[in-house]
Amino acid sequence: MAQMGRPRTFDRDRAITEAMHLFWEHGYDATSLAQLKEGLGGGISAPSFYSAFGSKEALFQECVTRYLSTHGRVTAPLQDASLTPRVAIETALRQSVAMQCEPGHPRGCMVALGALSAPSVASADVARALDASRARTRAGFVECVQRGIASGELRPDTSALALAAVFDSFLSGVSISARDGVDAAVLVAAIDQVMRLWDGARQMT
Repeated sequence: MAQMGRPRTFDRDRAITEAMHLFWEHGYDATSLAQLKEGLGGGISAPSFYSAFGSKEALFQECVTRYLSTHGRVTAPLQDASLTPRVAIETALRQSVAMQCEPGHPRGCMVALGALSAPSVASADVARALDASRARTRAGFVECVQRGIASGELRPDTSALALAAVFDSFLSGVSISARDGVDAAVLVAAIDQVMRLWDGARQMT
């Protein structure tokens, strides 16, 4: 008699990635437990799901951690003081556009899109890591503009908060455009346009 094949092992690491894509695509509230179970290895049982992840909220937090340590690193140049502030901003924008439009995962940014799906009272707490990430990015833009003013590259009357808000708003808009299928080349060209605002605020020499 033929031997039974070995039971399929549960690849937890791959399951985290698959769940991250579901949350990225649909948001926390709109991603159902049924979708998660179906997406994790062909449909695991509810007991197996809770044994592996504890809860939907706990799984989401793991997915957010995975996203921020991988795809979310594209804005890290904003906190890199070894880069000139203009280069830091432009690099962060270009890396983000490239990531948001690349194949292999949902288009757009999970951090930005997470702010658009109106969270329920129950899910407000689970979005705190995404909120903190957006705040860190905003602060990074402000710090870059402030460095530009302090170094004399930008005029002293430049509003750090206002100019930083332009870049931050542009980055948030990229996520919607990418999700809507706007071509990456168009978004890259848009970066060239928005960086002219930095050049327009330069100190006259």
